[in-house]
Amino acid sequence: MWKWQAEGSAKAVVVFIHSAYEQHLRYAWQIEKWRSAGFDVYTGDLPGHGKNAGADKVHRESFDDYEQAVNELLRLSSENELPVFVIAHGLGATIAMNVLGNRKFNVAGVIFTSPWLQLKKLPPKAPNAFPGVAQLTGRRKMDHGIELRHLTRDRFSYSQETESKRYQTVITASWYKEVQSYMKETAASIDRYPQIPTCLYTAERDLIVEKEVARQWLLKQQLNEFSYKEWKFCYHDIFQEPEKEEVFLAAQAFIHTVLRSVGYLVEE
Repeated sequence: MWKWQAEGSAKAVVVFIHSAYEQHLRYAWQIEKWRSAGFDVYTGDLPGHGKNAGADKVHRESFDDYEQAVNELLRLSSENELPVFVIAHGLGATIAMNVLGNRKFNVAGVIFTSPWLQLKKLPPKAPNAFPGVAQLTGRRKMDHGIELRHLTRDRFSYSQETESKRYQTVITASWYKEVQSYMKETAASIDRYPQIPTCLYTAERDLIVEKEVARQWLLKQQLNEFSYKEWKFCYHDIFQEPEKEEVFLAAQAFIHTVLRSVGYLVEE
């Protein structure tokens, strides 16, 4: 887990939870933007990702381990009197939906981007095509086939990531089966998610997930305060797109609105 302190006095805390296959350093630009805007920032690599990747760089992590890591991140970020905001992307958003559903943390607001609730981009070989023991044990490996060009139109962004060689999409059949079950259960949930001001961003040209499933999840929660925006022209990684400055300003406006609603004086 890493913490970046705000420039000057912090007005609130932002917690980042990244998606599958990536690592927290993909958000360096955004981390610096929030720091400059007066927010402490907490983030880290999920189990099996980034600096926590195994020697063979194959994803076989337990979703219980993912949730435990997010629980710890939220616990540490809550150890002060500042309001805490969660910004979670992709599979990280799905994990955050479940962790927040346990209602252990006093979170002021949440921004979800492109949550994984139903995949559009599937691995070339589905687990049910695996014969014999490999199918039963789930140890068969496969590549999900998601490339950085599928995530963002910003060529500079994904050329940097290619050089870092930390974007790994090889998974086991059992991991893939678990993610499918996890997404299905999350998409169907209604009563678990608490009354937290929630902002959901989807991408018009998302090649990875079915954006309408995410919109339907938001509507089913019957929240008192929520907002939804589909970003035109954008691919899956909304905060990595050429429009990222506009996305940041919209996210900042949402957070400022929530801060004002709970009695904080916010300087623009």
